[in-house]
Amino acid sequence: MRSGWWRGDVPSQLDPKGPAAESIADLWLLLVLLGLVAFVIVIVVLVVATVRRSAPAGDNDDGLAPEGATGSETSPWIARGGVVLPIVLIGAAFVASVSTMTALPQEAPPGSLVIEIVGHRWWWSATYRGTEVTVANELHIPVGEPVELWMTSADVIHSFWVPELHGKLDVFPDDRNVLVIEADERGEFRGECAEFCGLQHANMSVTIVADDRVDFDAWLVAQQRPAVLPSDPRATTGRQLFIDTGCGSCHTIRGTSRSTSPGPDLTHFASRSMFAGGIAENRRDSLIAWLHDPDTLKEGTAMPSGQLSDAEVKAVADYLSSLE
Repeated sequence: MRSGWWRGDVPSQLDPKGPAAESIADLWLLLVLLGLVAFVIVIVVLVVATVRRSAPAGDNDDGLAPEGATGSETSPWIARGGVVLPIVLIGAAFVASVSTMTALPQEAPPGSLVIEIVGHRWWWSATYRGTEVTVANELHIPVGEPVELWMTSADVIHSFWVPELHGKLDVFPDDRNVLVIEADERGEFRGECAEFCGLQHANMSVTIVADDRVDFDAWLVAQQRPAVLPSDPRATTGRQLFIDTGCGSCHTIRGTSRSTSPGPDLTHFASRSMFAGGIAENRRDSLIAWLHDPDTLKEGTAMPSGQLSDAEVKAVADYLSSLE
């Protein structure tokens, strides 16, 4: 894997961390070089033409072309520069683009990990096929293995894009698109929705965490366990409030509630680094603010404001923070 040109917190397709992203970055570089070649040739031709235009007319003092001269001698240059050159450059770009597109895998090998991705306004859910594991906005994959993403939408058109691992792919409510991703090294790779989908489109992010196989297997086993009953009295009170106030009608917590509504699965909520579509760090103070009034963090969210007192909100936050 070659070193990328970009360093910083902003993900870049010029810093590929997987084979698909590497191919796309190489194509980008080739297209830039072809454009640069065309630019240089055009500039050279303009300079030469300008110099010739301003050169002395020689024996012909009136500055006119010699008698009997025509523009026919320039026609080969026009043909080569205006017709042949664009055909060569555009043809090369076309061949390279088609070659890259056909080289990108359309499916993972049999037995590979399959994750079902669903785009919501404005967050992502991910279900690991063959398990009960469903996470929100933060999914784990094993390093060095192709992973097949089956992607649909629960509402409008979204676009799944993790620049360091692959290109963009639209996500439709009435069809399934497949994207095969692979990470060459451990790390966290941030992605975004790349299709305008409403008020909070800019705050619809996703994080892919690439782990060694052993660490990934341990994470997946832990995620398959039901939620553990809290031992702290405040968290126990929060669990009961979660049930009594109807939170379980939208959110699944395996062992406590099971919902068919589109709210994020919270079974292991505390194991995630972010929440609210990836815009808020998973800290107690952020969680308390979210539970008081979700619109203060993410305007337009479907989660209603609760009618809980400060003490009750803190109890529910303690319960959610215990779900590791």
